[in-house]
Parts: sequence; structure tokens; C-alpha cells
Amino acid sequence: MDKESADSGSFPGGYGIRLKGLFMLDVCLLGTAGMMPLPYRWLTSLMTRYNGSSLLIDCGEGTQIAVKEKGWSTKPIDTICFTHYHADHISGLPGLLLTMGNAERTEPVTMIGPRGLERVVNALRVIAPELPFEIRFVELTQPVEHLQVNGYHITAFKVNHNVACYGYTMEIPRIGQFQVEQAKALGIPVNCWSKLQKGEALELDGRTYTPEMVLGPPRKGIKLTYCTDTRPVPAITENAKNADLLIIEGMYAEPEKEVKAKQYKHMTFYEAAKIASDAQVSEMWLTHFSPSLVRAEDYMDAVRKIYANVKLGKDGKTAELDFE
Repeated sequence: MDKESADSGSFPGGYGIRLKGLFMLDVCLLGTAGMMPLPYRWLTSLMTRYNGSSLLIDCGEGTQIAVKEKGWSTKPIDTICFTHYHADHISGLPGLLLTMGNAERTEPVTMIGPRGLERVVNALRVIAPELPFEIRFVELTQPVEHLQVNGYHITAFKVNHNVACYGYTMEIPRIGQFQVEQAKALGIPVNCWSKLQKGEALELDGRTYTPEMVLGPPRKGIKLTYCTDTRPVPAITENAKNADLLIIEGMYAEPEKEVKAKQYKHMTFYEAAKIASDAQVSEMWLTHFSPSLVRAEDYMDAVRKIYANVKLGKDGKTAELDFE
């Protein structure tokens, strides 16, 4: 594994040599179809990997096949978030769980989703009753909820679909740079620095040292927002503000289908682009396309007039989000 420069604070948590790639967030759009799978497009799912932990948002039919096509593994998935419980977002779950069990996973899996999660999952598990790992349920009941899971700070925010539905923002914070000279001036031995870097106080020779004494101001972390199946609502813009990447539904591209988008509570390409522009995100991917949409690129010039840095999502599309 390559090593980058050993500058102070090159770890997200502090001081030392940073191993390249160890702390980046891998993002893969596993499936981009809405409503039904197509021969060239799996149903909705997103997978992220960070520091040995894998997270899934939604699990439409074909998700586990998409993971295998990508060359990633389902075994490390320890968190699964659901936007809502329409079949195209959850129908792949029983097969995925069985595959994880057959891979001899024994560690617990945490599932997060709107109220009714445990009931829905247990109903699906009629065909996957025996698993070698525990499932822990976190049911969302408030308009906005904050959770911390395996290094992620997750914000779940309610959106506007025809059933209870949530978007998710995942943030990986980055504490301030370790101030080497300050630590030396305070007389703190080098072998004690790591404890302060981890945010823990240190008592030495009758004196207490706190992280604030040797860390600079917090630095920019990594931020990803994912949202499908909704009409435009302020909560999306608010929670996607300054995100490194916004992955968002573009169900319809044809201008004449705006009425249909409103009727079924979905979004058009142009509405999604307006959200990205207002939220000032660094990049946007469109996903969850209608099965009737076959020439999406034909509409992108008009979309880019609203928000320039937009890309069409496709199955297997991947990004590596890194700390600045």
C-alpha cells in the first residue's frame, strides 16, 4: 500500500503517516432502475465502503448480483438503510441476507428505515428464516433523525412520497490538525499524542490535557446525500447543502411528464438539478429512471443549464470521495 507524505494531521483523526485509500469513501451506484428491473439496469441500490465497513441504501431486486458484478463483497455489509418499502427498493433483501449468511457472517447487521421496518423485514424473512447473525432494527419516526454508525454520521430526513419515505445524508467528520509544536510546548510525551488525537483527555503528572489544547479547528469532512422517490421539498436542499456528491432521483426527463411526476410524487431531471444548484453540491448523479426512459442523454443539455456538474447514473458507477 502506498504511503503519502507524513505531514501533521494527515490522518482524519490526527498526526502520522496516512495510508493512501484507507480513509476514503468508496461509493457505488449498484442499480438505477425505478419500478422494474431491465436487462441492462438493476433496481435501486447504493453501496458505500469506509474503513472496513460497508453500508447499503435500499436493496431492490438484483442487488446482490450487482454487488458481484462490481467485484465487491456482501459479507462486510453491516448497515442497511431503507428509503421506503416499495418493492423496487426492498425486494432483493431476502436473497441478500441468505448470501451473507452462506458467507458465514456472524456479526450483527443494523437496519434503518421508516416506522414498520421490523414488521416488513420479518415478513420478507419467511423465505429466509435461518440466519447466523442478529438483525438490529432502528425505526425512524421523526422528520429528522441523527445516528452514528461505524464512523458515519447519518442524518435521515423525511421527504414527500405517497408512503413514508426518507432521504439520507452520510458524513464522515474530520477533526482539526494536530498541533505538533503546541504539544511539544506543553511537554506532552509523543507516546501520549494518539490518545488526544482520538478525542480523549489525558492526565499526566497531576495535570489534565484535553484534545482542544492540541487540535486546530475541525476540517472539512466527506458528505454524501442520497434521495429517491419524492417531490422536491426544502429538507433535501437543507440536508444536501455543500455535499461532495448528491445522488438523487430523476424519474422523468420528458418535459411533458411533469404532471405525471406530481401525480405519483416523483421528480424530473430539472427539479433535481434545481435542488443541486440551490444546495451548492460539488457533483450530482441522477438515478431511479423510469423504465420508459431510453435516451436520457438527449435531455442533459437542458439539465446542465440549471446545474452544470451533473452526470447520468448507471449501474456500477463508482466514485472515491476523499478528504481534502
